[in-house]
Amino acid sequence: MGLAYKEEETLKNIGFFKGDFLGQNVRILENSLMGDEYITMTEKYDGRGLYNEDDALPFKPYVIKNVGGHRIAVIGQAFPRTSNANPQKYFFPDWSFGLREEEMSALVADIRENEKPDAVIVVSHNGMDVDIKMASRVVGIDAIFGGHTHDGMPKPIEVKNVGGITVVTNAGCSGKYIGIMDLNIKDHKVMGYNYKMLPIITNLIKPDAAVVSYINRMRNTKYDKNVVEARSSTMSNNPDRLDKTFDTILTEKLCTTEQTLYRRGNFMGTWDQVLVNALRAEYDADFAMSAGVRWGTSVPAGHDVTMEDLMTNTSMTYGETYMNELKGSQLKDILEGIAENLFVQDPYLQSGGDMVRMGGLDYTIDPVQSLGNRISNIVDDEGTIIDANKSYKVSGWAQVSSVGNGRLMWDVAADYLRKQKYLNLKKVNHPTIKGVKGNPGIEDYAGKTI
Repeated sequence: MGLAYKEEETLKNIGFFKGDFLGQNVRILENSLMGDEYITMTEKYDGRGLYNEDDALPFKPYVIKNVGGHRIAVIGQAFPRTSNANPQKYFFPDWSFGLREEEMSALVADIRENEKPDAVIVVSHNGMDVDIKMASRVVGIDAIFGGHTHDGMPKPIEVKNVGGITVVTNAGCSGKYIGIMDLNIKDHKVMGYNYKMLPIITNLIKPDAAVVSYINRMRNTKYDKNVVEARSSTMSNNPDRLDKTFDTILTEKLCTTEQTLYRRGNFMGTWDQVLVNALRAEYDADFAMSAGVRWGTSVPAGHDVTMEDLMTNTSMTYGETYMNELKGSQLKDILEGIAENLFVQDPYLQSGGDMVRMGGLDYTIDPVQSLGNRISNIVDDEGTIIDANKSYKVSGWAQVSSVGNGRLMWDVAADYLRKQKYLNLKKVNHPTIKGVKGNPGIEDYAGKTI
């Protein structure tokens, strides 16, 4: 969730939302409830952020909807690792997140007993693997409509639990599909379902006039001193952009690319290579690291690369860059730690996302191994093995626990692309991956497998 918002921004935005904002697994921290500051803030936003003070709930956990004459309970599940994946103290110091499986079980049981719904649906940001595990352990959920897993799952997963079956779905990201489920309800019980994913073919859909008007108005708005681009006060506002319209800023041609730039790979993408190359150039670094985030539009080979294309791949509310000195052993430990977050066998312990992107080095990874044993054969671009005791300059961006003192990633990458004129990536760093042959979800993106 690179576009994290501050609490007040979130509460303000909810006020514009024409729907129900749900979050059964979000809590207000005890210390925040004991003081006056948080309560005062929620009063400023008509009580939003303080749904139930006794239970420390900032948002209502569920809502009952009448759909086709049936009572449908809809429960909201926020991304459970929001605090780990974002700078919590800076953006939301009063809220905590988590899976809260026991609370989910108790809530579903309470809804079943007291609301007498015809069906219970969960709208979840857990991720597919986590939803599947939760579905196997929480009784009484008919279906989970999931998010966070960016790949659309064309076939629902029927998960058995002691109470019956829960259907888990995920329709992917970026408005590519809409997942549609028709429920067959008889005698206040779901007897069956029909699920399909409808592709969104934007050129065949008439744009909403109000939305088009809003977008045009925003693009013609001028960048001013109120724009905040970073946590760092020295870089929060860019004087080079002052008085330019957002459209002028975004439509700048940076270069032409000789190969397709894409983001969506489990271990690397050509857009990611652009970012790590830019970081290495900015800091004259031996290596560079870029988070395995998954958003961003592709640019086909032979096309111009605009600032807007770059911004779709770097849009972060914590985009500051940095450079550190790391020993080879520390670098391996970092790779091992990130791999553990992704490939640990228990889905409840997985962070989600993809593997960190590395520039200037390659390595071998065996995802099914244990912590400390997944990463081997770390070599630089010349094929020289990394020395565990040697110090290396390593650049990166989007730190969660601290604020980098370097320029913002989009400005670093924009300067790199402007110098290219015709972008041609001579090398794309990519690990060699063990044990994934026959797994098309990884193998097709892997590059090198053994």
